[in-house]
Amino acid sequence: MYDQLNVPLEDVELLNEVELTTNLIIAASEADHPLPQAVIDRLLGVDESGRPKPQPRLLEAIPPQNRHSA
Repeated sequence: MYDQLNVPLEDVELLNEVELTTNLIIAASEADHPLPQAVIDRLLGVDESGRPKPQPRLLEAIPPQNRHSA
């Protein structure tokens, strides 16, 4: 039976963005000086050219039995 209220409660893209931002905030708060661009790039997962590095998706870390489906 279709249940219109059975929707996923995770927004994987938002969770990934929050994780990146959190890592950057933690690194900045622990640093005694401004973070070098190379460190910021590494934390945000970009390479020297500014292109995103392939990262494992957060959803891949969630066991299939714990994933919600619409």
